[in-house]
Amino acid sequence: MKKIHKTNKSLKILKQDRYFARLIIKHGVPDMAVRKNPFQALVRSIIHQQLSGKAAETIYTRFLSLFGNKKKFPTPKEVSALPVELLRSSGLSAQKAGSLRDLAEKFSDGTIRHCAIKKMKNEEIIRHLTRVKGIGEWTAHMFLISTMNRPDILPTGDLGIRKGFQIVYGLKALPDKKRMEKLAVPWRAHASVASWYLWRAADEDREADAHARKK
Repeated sequence: MKKIHKTNKSLKILKQDRYFARLIIKHGVPDMAVRKNPFQALVRSIIHQQLSGKAAETIYTRFLSLFGNKKKFPTPKEVSALPVELLRSSGLSAQKAGSLRDLAEKFSDGTIRHCAIKKMKNEEIIRHLTRVKGIGEWTAHMFLISTMNRPDILPTGDLGIRKGFQIVYGLKALPDKKRMEKLAVPWRAHASVASWYLWRAADEDREADAHARKK
C-alpha cells in the first residue's frame, strides 16, 4: 500500500503538468515493480546493462540455471564460488562476469552493507554501490527506483530519459543534465514516476521510427 500511495501522490502532481497529462491518459498508472532482494536486483541490473530486454532475460535465465533451477535466488556466496568461465557460459561478457563476482564478494565480506542501505540517503547509496566494479550511476539509479522505491530519482545519464525529455518538451536536441533538471523543477520530488512516462515516450518514438522504416 505504501508504494501505491506514493505513486498516486506523484500522479496527482504530474497530471497538473500539461506535458505529462497526455502520457498519463495514454499509459495509465505506472507498472513499477519493486524488487525486495537487493542482491538479486543488482545482479539483474548488471546483466541488463546495454542489452535489449529479451537478450538480457535469456542470459538471466541461463545464469539462474547454473544453480540448479532452485526456487530461491542464489546467495552472494554461491555466486562468488562459481568460476568466471562458468558464469560466462551463460552468455555473460568477461566484464559482466567479473562484475557479478565482485558484487557477490562485496556482499559476502560486508563491503556492501545491504542491511543498512534503507537508512542511507540517495547520494550515500550511489557512492556505496559504485564501489562494485561495473556498477555506475545508472545502475545505482535503477536500484533506487526499483528496489528502494525512492520517489525522486531522475536518471539524467539514461539515453531513454534524455530522448523522453526531447519528445515531451519538443526540444530540438537531446538535453544535458542542467537542462533536464531545470525542466523537472515543477515535479522534481516525483521524478521516479515521471521517468517511467519519459521512458514510455521514448519507446513510442522508437517504435514509430521502426514502423516508418518498414514502409
